[in-house]
Amino acid sequence: MGDVTAQPETSGSTAVKTKRVLLAAPRGYCAGVDRAVVAVEKALDLYGPPVYVRKEIVHNKHVVQTLQARGAIFVDETDEVPEGETVIFSAHGVAPVVHQEAAARQLKTIDATCPLVTKVHHEAKRFAATDYDILLIGHEGHEEVIGTSGEAPEHIHLVDGPGDVPNVEVRDPEKVVWLSQTTLSVDETMETVRRLRERFPSLQDPPSDDICYATQNRQAAVKKLAPDADLMIVVGSRNSSNSVRLVEVAVEHGAKAGYLVDYADEIDETWLEGVGSVGVTSGASVPEILVRDVIDWLAARGYAEVQEVTTAEESLVFSLPRELRTDLKAAGMATTGTSDHA
Repeated sequence: MGDVTAQPETSGSTAVKTKRVLLAAPRGYCAGVDRAVVAVEKALDLYGPPVYVRKEIVHNKHVVQTLQARGAIFVDETDEVPEGETVIFSAHGVAPVVHQEAAARQLKTIDATCPLVTKVHHEAKRFAATDYDILLIGHEGHEEVIGTSGEAPEHIHLVDGPGDVPNVEVRDPEKVVWLSQTTLSVDETMETVRRLRERFPSLQDPPSDDICYATQNRQAAVKKLAPDADLMIVVGSRNSSNSVRLVEVAVEHGAKAGYLVDYADEIDETWLEGVGSVGVTSGASVPEILVRDVIDWLAARGYAEVQEVTTAEESLVFSLPRELRTDLKAAGMATTGTSDHA
């Protein structure tokens, strides 16, 4: 069953509400997710199964299960991959030690880390090289945070939200910079930064925004439609940070209730009681087919009118990992493409 973030308000009114769906745009796959999923699909086409993937390539149950059916084998650590085999690193990034472990096992590696996560890794290395204390805003235990922290473990301090700010200790308050996980709530991150700056007035900002464009765009679309939504349904998996944030953002900005579901059949019909407008969106690792299933499910229950609420247009595309492009070119295969799941 989906995660309940808020319960619908009850009212004594018996007025019949017009049933409609407010469909957020942009939603679903971002460029980094599409690149990572295509990398696994192309690797399976080129090398044949099995192809090993360290951690979930992206945080979506449907995508992982579909790739498993094609021959991808998901492992937690590189020592589970037979020596000499191919392993793909997930979109969330890995610490340098993981590259070292793979080299020691003579694994062929394809690094599908999102380029926007790689950018944060580079920032961490650069500030560590000049002996800054780096305050990394993010969720403890998230794969992206583990990977970024591994770039400069002696310099990075994790700050897990505004409430964690009082616990932060630094060596020199004049040499402090903040970085962030790419999939956080924009509003909560800015509140964390505000509190950090109260403690450390010399706190430096990252050279450019760390929260990725897709995360920001999806949150902005939800903020726009939330005040008009009696119910917000976010399609996404529970381990998807950006999907979970979308439910929170929806309720914080006016949606009367919000739920996270992987599939349409997880929607509880009781959620629709007294509901006129249903907001629908999806996290950045969710294929559009799952959103269409939700739209069809709602249409079958009287919510046939769909109004798209658009706040941005996205056109960014990332090249496939260099190692994979080289092998595809040598085999005379296309080095571009869109995921079968998009």
